[in-house]
Amino acid sequence: MLKEASFESILRLDSELNQIQDLDLLLERILLEARQIIRADAGSIYVKENTEENIEKLVIKYAQNDTLQQRLPPGQKLIYSIFSLAIDDKTISGYCALTRTLVNVSDVYHIKPDAPYSYNTSFDTIAGYKTTSILSVPLKTAEGKLLGVIQIINAMDEEGHTIPFSKDAEFVITHFAANATMVLQRAYNTRSMILRMVKMSELRDPKETGSHANRVAGYAIEIYDRWAFHHGVPGVEREKIKDMFKIAAMLHDVGKVAISDLILKKPSRFTPEEFGIMQHHTIYGAGLFNDPQSPLDLIARDVALNHHENWDGSGYPGWYDPITKVSLKTDQDGKPLGKKGEEIPLWGRIVAIADVFDALCSKRVYKDPWTQEEVLAEIHRQSGIKFEPELVDIFFEILPRIKQIQSLYPE
Repeated sequence: MLKEASFESILRLDSELNQIQDLDLLLERILLEARQIIRADAGSIYVKENTEENIEKLVIKYAQNDTLQQRLPPGQKLIYSIFSLAIDDKTISGYCALTRTLVNVSDVYHIKPDAPYSYNTSFDTIAGYKTTSILSVPLKTAEGKLLGVIQIINAMDEEGHTIPFSKDAEFVITHFAANATMVLQRAYNTRSMILRMVKMSELRDPKETGSHANRVAGYAIEIYDRWAFHHGVPGVEREKIKDMFKIAAMLHDVGKVAISDLILKKPSRFTPEEFGIMQHHTIYGAGLFNDPQSPLDLIARDVALNHHENWDGSGYPGWYDPITKVSLKTDQDGKPLGKKGEEIPLWGRIVAIADVFDALCSKRVYKDPWTQEEVLAEIHRQSGIKFEPELVDIFFEILPRIKQIQSLYPE
């Protein structure tokens, strides 16, 4: 029964997974579906990365645990530790990655004496959770290249009791992993293209790093996800929007490629004239999406154009047409009027908080990074001024997740 029902799910998921463009959201979805296909309570997904010393390691990207999730208030997400593992024979997932083979352990507290790997039971003590069965499967390409490892925890029977993973589960998860790997390769290519665009901005503006883009986008979709929960946005629609919004948020400052190096690389604060020129990066960025071919292009245009607008109307560039570069609304002196309140698209309002938070936490040529207390106090202070009050409240609701994303993408 497991094999037959699971293959039907795999065929359905092939189409659904291929529609997800963002790598991180795809990894999270792959882990969720892998657990559901073989009825597992928990799991983690790791990706292979190289250190600066060119040493391969596994880095955790997502962890899920239904038992622990049920202890949280509705809408909150499970917070897990960010860590990396050596690709060696000391741990179950490390051994899986090293050998590129599936590993099935029926009880991690009674691992066979001749097994090279072991299980650190202190993790269970810290989490307040009992791990019993583990199934680790490598995510490897047809050419044998390792992308990562899915580690599934605690198979469940029909009554909800923990059982070992069966041979049927091994067979099904192996086929699922093969299909998921092909989809992941496409997502890696998409992420690579997006980061190349970010890299173009980085070549012009040293502040525009891939880590900054990933962090801002990560904060933005978490704020949106919580906003959507509060506003009753259906789950399927929410996931589709998150996928597009994540990529659009990564490109929030792509318009900086059109700003002079004399301004972008100035090792001090801008003069008022220079700042006026710098403000045009919002218009240039929006101009890249003037011929929208998809809903993603529309969101990207809104993000680029509006992420420096302020809730009280004091931001920029105001009511500009990114095609004609003409201000559509001005005051009596001809000065462009800023958008205010809900005149600013939701995507711009969200990225505004994400971008400012990350900028204040980061070192700049003209400032040291602010302390966490200083940054959070400033976000609070700007509620109703720079930022929408509801979104500020949401930001603090999900602050543990915001800090976790900081750990995922260090400079």
